[in-house]
Amino acid sequence: MNPEVVVVGAGIAGLTAARTLAGAGRRVRVLEAACRIGGRMATVRTGGYLVDTGAEQISSCGYDTTWKLVRACGLARPELLPRLGAGVSLWRGGRARSGVTRLSALVTGAGLERGARRDLFRLLRQSRRGFDTGRPERSPLGECTVAELGARLHPSLSAHLLQPVASGFLGWHPERSTAAPLLALLAAIGPSSAWRTCRDGMDTLARSLAEGLDVRISCEVDEVRAEDGGVLVRTTYGDIDARAAILCVPAPIARVLYRNPDPAARAFLAACSFSPMLKVSYLLDRPLTPLGRPSGTLLVPVAEDSTVSTILAGHVKHPGRVPAGHGLISVLAAPGRVPDLLTSPDETIEHVLGQAAERFVPGLQRATVGTLVHRFRHGHPEATPEALRTRAAFEARLGAAVDYAGDWVRLQPNSEGAAEAGRSAAERVHARLGAGSAGAR
Repeated sequence: MNPEVVVVGAGIAGLTAARTLAGAGRRVRVLEAACRIGGRMATVRTGGYLVDTGAEQISSCGYDTTWKLVRACGLARPELLPRLGAGVSLWRGGRARSGVTRLSALVTGAGLERGARRDLFRLLRQSRRGFDTGRPERSPLGECTVAELGARLHPSLSAHLLQPVASGFLGWHPERSTAAPLLALLAAIGPSSAWRTCRDGMDTLARSLAEGLDVRISCEVDEVRAEDGGVLVRTTYGDIDARAAILCVPAPIARVLYRNPDPAARAFLAACSFSPMLKVSYLLDRPLTPLGRPSGTLLVPVAEDSTVSTILAGHVKHPGRVPAGHGLISVLAAPGRVPDLLTSPDETIEHVLGQAAERFVPGLQRATVGTLVHRFRHGHPEATPEALRTRAAFEARLGAAVDYAGDWVRLQPNSEGAAEAGRSAAERVHARLGAGSAGAR
């Protein structure tokens, strides 16, 4: 029997949309091109190591829709969602400076000069007024980029906080991504003391959401086309006629798949570019940490190193990530190096990032017993000025036979943006289809 609704993509947005529609009594089928579900919230299990390939944490703050899903799946228990071990540090002057994401940085400095701390206080106060994660285009900063905002502030604040946070967490190029979504996100998620991880891997929520759903993996979609009375979805395994479809894939992919979109959608899809991301996980025979005070996350400004942007200590994040007495270090490439490395052989990427990370984690290469390379051609939506300019018109036209969901729809680059977009799209589709059921076509 053909489904009423086809959901393309089994990341958090797609699974949230499918679960919402199934809960409303709709027949839903989820199609996923990859051989697994979860999208950028996935986990690899190998030799006793638990390696999160993309997302590393969720916050207790600013993740309302995500936490509703967590509770609905029975996962809202401290032993299943423990707090992150240690916090976030920033590399400056030959060592890691702790407390970067805490308000205490205003007092301790966290590697920032007095003038930078004064500007940081003003920026934090501004970010708590008039910055809406769901409406970034309405912020007081308008289309100002991260780099343009940094030029108005103390040079140290730009070079040693705004740039490493934007590049380290989101893979953004500050000169082409807007500041409003970044500040809204930082204000919403709160300090790292509020961040949690999934004990059994960050794909736990995706796996729970998929239970009971009709999910087809390794099923590529070639084309989606709106037709009179419904939608045609062409796949590697044949055509599907449905009443509606939701594209829960990155904007550049949705732009290719959907052949006859609304002009307002076409403009936003063209403007919504993604930053590629590259990450290597080093499986260690001992628990190493970055120099300085142990932290779960070390941000490296481009002014300090042009190859590495972030270093994550998985065994510090949660000891269950590794076999007893072992370690797990993941290294993210700096945005400026990703294009050159993305298509390189795994061995080249492992060597380049491992050699650069040795400066921050001495002994990393000697302690390595295995590696995993994670490539994301579509890492995070970049929130360019043009995307911010065209988003409102795009959102106003949502609700057609072919709808969209993903963190890029809201320019809110995290799992909460994906989950909320999935929920909203499902509700629009359900309302559009009305009380009747089309049955098989």
